[in-house]
Amino acid sequence: MRPPLGSGPGTMARSRRPQRVGFVAPSGYVTEPAAIDRAAQWFTVRGWQVQAGDSCFERHLRFAGADALRAEELQRFCTDSSLDLVLSARGGYGLTRILDRLDYAAIRAAGRPICGYSDFTAFTLAYLAQAGGVSLHGPSATDFGAPEPHAITCETLLEVLQAGEYATRFAADGPDCTAEGLLWGGNLALASALLGTPFFPTPAQRRGSIAFFEDVNEPAYKVERMFLQLLQAGALDRCKAVLLGSFEPVPPQANDNGFTLGHAIDTLRQRLHVPVITGLPIGHVAHKLTLPVGARVSLRLADGLATLGWSTGA
Repeated sequence: MRPPLGSGPGTMARSRRPQRVGFVAPSGYVTEPAAIDRAAQWFTVRGWQVQAGDSCFERHLRFAGADALRAEELQRFCTDSSLDLVLSARGGYGLTRILDRLDYAAIRAAGRPICGYSDFTAFTLAYLAQAGGVSLHGPSATDFGAPEPHAITCETLLEVLQAGEYATRFAADGPDCTAEGLLWGGNLALASALLGTPFFPTPAQRRGSIAFFEDVNEPAYKVERMFLQLLQAGALDRCKAVLLGSFEPVPPQANDNGFTLGHAIDTLRQRLHVPVITGLPIGHVAHKLTLPVGARVSLRLADGLATLGWSTGA
């Protein structure tokens, strides 16, 4: 493990223990290591201490180090009582390779806030399925290390961590409705890949739930195919509502012949018979919310404005 980063000017006064964030890369390797340094700087100027795991700087094939290293670091960071936040460095591919190496009960017992998105969906859904754990679908360390970090994206994560109750509002398209239930979902491709494994939310967890999905670089027909896979497997039967974030970019295919993402969403709406709401600010975009996977949330949509709220202690 590398020493804490950014322990110079900008840290909190000694009379109060600085908050500490750990960066860990359980999936693909960090393509620009300087982004980790910029992310560390973002946190240190706000009074945080930063610990970056070796996986943030390792490369093995397309992964951030060997499976054993990535699994060991993720387990260790998620059970480190000195950390106030564990932040995935980035997505990519690799977490499904190590899901069976993690002790989810120990991670839940530690109670650390854990955040990431994209490939990190594999962890958030597995953590929910295996231990009923609540984790955060939100920005990765490389979002904080972007040349120009999105202020709302970054500050929203801190707000969610600090607030006892939280609610967010966003412009949305869908029928006026209200719903309340456990929130689950994330990256559509990862959710589809986990279907039928021990790492997919259980029927009891999905009963009366609210699901959400996003993706990137998937043609419209593949998005529809993944929706249909979840539908035909009964994974969405128990939902009260489905929220959709960004799927951009959606690569056009030579034989689409007018078939678009909108048609895929229409198929979902026609077959699911519960509110399917678009406009959720999540995905592989600069502006994204932080959402509590595994927590009970309340949803209200009226006149094109959606409100999503929850207790951070849920």
